[in-house]
Amino acid sequence: MTRARARAALLVALLGALLACAAPLGADTYPRQPGIDVLDYSFALTLSDESDRIEGEAAVRLRFARDGISTLELDLVAESPGTGRGMRVSEVRDDAGPLRFVHEGERLKVDLGGAGRAGDGRRIAVRYGGVPATGLLIAPNKHGDRTFFSDNWPVKARHWLPVIDHPYEKAASEMTVTAPAHYQVVSNGLLVEETDLGEGLRRTRWRQSVPIPAWLYAVGVARFAVEHRPAWRGRPIESWVYPQDRDTGFRAFAEPTRDALDFFEDRVGPYSYERLAHVQANGVRGGMEVATSIFYGDDSVADPASPRWWRVRVHEIAHQWWGNAVTESDWDDVWLSEGFATYFTHLFVEHELGRDAFVAGLRADRDAIREFDAKNPDYRIVHDELADMSKVLSGVGTYRKGGWVLHMLRGVVGDEAFWQGIRAYYREHRDGHATTDDFRRAMEAASGRDLKVFFDQWLTRGGMIKLRATWRHDPAAGQLRLDVEQLQPQVPYAMPLQVAIELPGESGRRVVTLELAQRRQQFEVPLPDRPTSIAFDPDFLLLMDAELAERIP
Repeated sequence: MTRARARAALLVALLGALLACAAPLGADTYPRQPGIDVLDYSFALTLSDESDRIEGEAAVRLRFARDGISTLELDLVAESPGTGRGMRVSEVRDDAGPLRFVHEGERLKVDLGGAGRAGDGRRIAVRYGGVPATGLLIAPNKHGDRTFFSDNWPVKARHWLPVIDHPYEKAASEMTVTAPAHYQVVSNGLLVEETDLGEGLRRTRWRQSVPIPAWLYAVGVARFAVEHRPAWRGRPIESWVYPQDRDTGFRAFAEPTRDALDFFEDRVGPYSYERLAHVQANGVRGGMEVATSIFYGDDSVADPASPRWWRVRVHEIAHQWWGNAVTESDWDDVWLSEGFATYFTHLFVEHELGRDAFVAGLRADRDAIREFDAKNPDYRIVHDELADMSKVLSGVGTYRKGGWVLHMLRGVVGDEAFWQGIRAYYREHRDGHATTDDFRRAMEAASGRDLKVFFDQWLTRGGMIKLRATWRHDPAAGQLRLDVEQLQPQVPYAMPLQVAIELPGESGRRVVTLELAQRRQQFEVPLPDRPTSIAFDPDFLLLMDAELAERIP
C-alpha cells in the first residue's frame, strides 16, 4: 500500500484516536493514549564500527484498557531528507502478519486492523533503521575511543527507540545488542546473556523487570573495566569505567553507595530494582539517573575525593526512589523527581556530615534562588500545560527551590508527620505514577492539616518571602512589639515565622512563632525585659530575605 493510500485509510481512525488522546486539563500538552497500557518492550539493536547506522527491532506488548481502540501511536523520529538522520520503518506486524502504518515527523501511527476489547493483549513488532540525530550518541570518548551511549532526557528516546516517550507510561523492558566483540554492553536490570556469535560479533541481553519510563531506557557500549563490589542487601553493586581510568574510577565510584542505599531504604522504603551500577558515560553532563545503571560524565572519575561528584552520586541514587520508582505523571510535576532528589541529597549530607553541612547546602541554594527569582519572578515550580520541553527543568527553579519547598513543608508539619507522609506516599505510588496533588494528600493525611494554601503559594507561583521588620520593647507594658511587612510583589505568604529572643542573664534563647498572613502585621509578645538580641528563622526553615532592626523611639 502506498503512503498516500495508507494515510487516507487511517484518517478516520486516527482522528478519533487523537481526540481520545487529548491531554487532561491542567496537565502538559503531550497527546496520551488512555486506552492502551504498554506492559513491556523488547528492543534488539545491531551496531557496527563501519557506520553510525543502527538496525533495530522493537516488540511492544500492550493491553487494552477499554473497548474501541484501533490505533497505536508510538514516538519515533522519522528520517529527515535534509540531514539523512532519523529512523526509517520498514515493517510493522503482529502475530497475524503485516500492519498498515504511517510514519511522519515524530509519530509512528499503526492501524491495529480492528478495535480492541478491554483486557485483551497484543504484541506489535517494528523493524527500523537509521542514524540517530540525538538520543544515542555515537562518538569518541575523552580517550578517543569509539563509544555508544544513550542520553534520553527528556524526550530523546524517540530518536532511536519506538516508544511512548513520556513519563505517564512505564513498562518493563529487554535490551539485546549485537555489536563488535571488543565492546562490552551495559543496560537496565540484570545481564541475562552474552553470546559470541563468531565473525567478531557478540550478542548481549539485559532484562529490566520493574516498569520504568522511556527516558530511563539505556544502553552503553564501550571498552570497560568492570568491578563487582560486595552485594548490598542481596543486590549486585558494580562500577563500569573506561580501562584508562580503572584505578581512579573504581575508587571514585566506591563511595558513598552503600551508605546512601541504606539511608534511603531505611527512611523511605524498599529499593525497587535488581542491582545498582555506576557507569562512566560519554556525553552525559553531571549524572543521569538511569534505573539500575546510573550514567556519569566522562570527567566524573577524575578526582575520587571530589565533594561535587560525591553529591552527584547521592543525588542520582536518590532518584532511584524519586523519579524512577515514583514517577511524575506528566512533565508539569517534574519537581517530584528533581526537587525530591535535591532535598534528599541534603538530608543524606546531614546524616553523614552533620547539621552545619546541611545548612550550608540549603543556604547556597537559597542564595541561588534569590538571584534566580529576581530575573524570573513568575517562574512556577509546577508548570501549567507545559508544551515546550526546553523549559521542563530549571536547575534553580525546579531542583533547588523544589528542594526548599520540601524543607519548609517539613518545618510546617514537623519531622514525625513529614517522614510518615513520605513513607506513605512512596508506598502507595512505588513503581507507578504520582501528581503533586497525590503528594499533598499523603502529607495532609500524615499531618492532619489542610496544606492546600502551602502547596499553592510555593508551587504554582513565583517568588519568595521578603520581609522588612522593626522591633521595640515597651517596658511599661512588658511587651515586645514587632512590625512586619512583606515586600515581595506577589500576594502575601501565609507561613509560620520563628523568632529567637535572647535575654540578659539567660543562657539559652526563647523561640516564639508568628503567623505571617498579611502584607503588614503587628505582633505583641509578652516580655518583661528588653532582649539582648532578636533573630528571625533561627532554625533556617523559611525561604526568605529579611531586614530586622530595632525601632528607636
